[in-house]
Amino acid sequence: MVARARRPQNRAILLVTHHYAPESGAPQRRWGALAGHLVPAGYPVTVLTPPPHYPSGKITHYSPAFLPGSVTTGTHGEKIIRVNFREHSHGLGSRVADQVVAAVSSVLRGVRPSAGRPAVVIATVPGIPSVVAGWALARLHRARLVVEMRDAWPDLIEPSGILLRRGRSGDLRRVFRDLAARVVHRTVTRLQARADLVVTTTAAFAEVLRSRGVRNVAVVRNGTAFEPVREHAPVTLGDRPLRVVYAGTVGRSQGLDVAVRAAALVQERGYALDLRIVGHGNELEPLRRLAAELGAPVRVEPSVPSTQVRELYAWADTTVVSLRDWAPFEWTVPSKLYEVMASGVVASACLAGEAASLVSANGAGAVVRPGDVEGLADLWCGWLADGVVPAASPDAAAWVAEHASDEVLGHRYAELLDELLPHPLRPEPAERGARF
Repeated sequence: MVARARRPQNRAILLVTHHYAPESGAPQRRWGALAGHLVPAGYPVTVLTPPPHYPSGKITHYSPAFLPGSVTTGTHGEKIIRVNFREHSHGLGSRVADQVVAAVSSVLRGVRPSAGRPAVVIATVPGIPSVVAGWALARLHRARLVVEMRDAWPDLIEPSGILLRRGRSGDLRRVFRDLAARVVHRTVTRLQARADLVVTTTAAFAEVLRSRGVRNVAVVRNGTAFEPVREHAPVTLGDRPLRVVYAGTVGRSQGLDVAVRAAALVQERGYALDLRIVGHGNELEPLRRLAAELGAPVRVEPSVPSTQVRELYAWADTTVVSLRDWAPFEWTVPSKLYEVMASGVVASACLAGEAASLVSANGAGAVVRPGDVEGLADLWCGWLADGVVPAASPDAAAWVAEHASDEVLGHRYAELLDELLPHPLRPEPAERGARF
């Protein structure tokens, strides 16, 4: 009797994302690192993404390799298909229009032969329309669908006010935006429920989704390859100012006005402090104006290459990690926190929930409630009065190496995909209904 040949298993991944290299940022870095693990592990990755245009909204690389319709090979061997986009301003409507254009183009290009026949479609947020595009492509290819939630959407819609900010009570615009918020919330929740797997970046948000009946939820944290910049030892200040740095996205979610106000208060109390806010985002100019208005000892500077972030951390006595006092942020851990924990620099953490617990449990720094200007000023004044900034515990860097290193997270993702895909010798599960 002739043995039947084992048919090769299709393990191809089609990734739908609004952000990818050569852009810089947490989503781009995450999937660059994951592709670097998954492709060598036998998971061919094809990426559907717009040309690089973050954060300005205008295309930043004019090479033909980055224009819509181009098909190139990335640094990790992944295939990159550039989809259409729309140049946008910083306004919400303009950014959403760009995301919708990219999502529609992703579906149209994702069914072409150049995209291949994926076994898994992964749609990653931010870029909520990307999830809708991912669902459509998964149905068209009869592939498994993975929805990756990097933040606590749709729960952030209400506290952030992104759909209601300009409306006045009772006017037509407010009614329309309230309706839009409900539609988006319902759509995202239904897509989460219908996905074969939902990946979150925190254990807390995973539990929230499970409590809502989402049947298959797993945690793959954001990661870092950051290495320590100093030994775990206290820093003696002497007569010099306390050096404080924030390096990263400068948006509404970070609530960095708290750090500016705390710096002004420290100065009012007669202590010397030097706060540097380095990054990109919509809040750079408002923070500059606030610092000038308060006469705060704050420098607001443009972003620097990732290679220079190490120099900033080496200069600093403490690094700020901050989120606003919005309830869904209690289920969120900013990717910046893992970088800070790995650096060995003590954190000034304006955080709550899971992120605050990570800082406290691993001795990564001091925790202040989000929005607490007085508490943050008290923390910094205490260090200045003592003349010493305490050391971060080596447990913080050890925790990151064990739970949030790129290698660990890549291996975890591969395990989840192995569990999701059918074994080549087993019958595939019955096709689920296609109705949305």
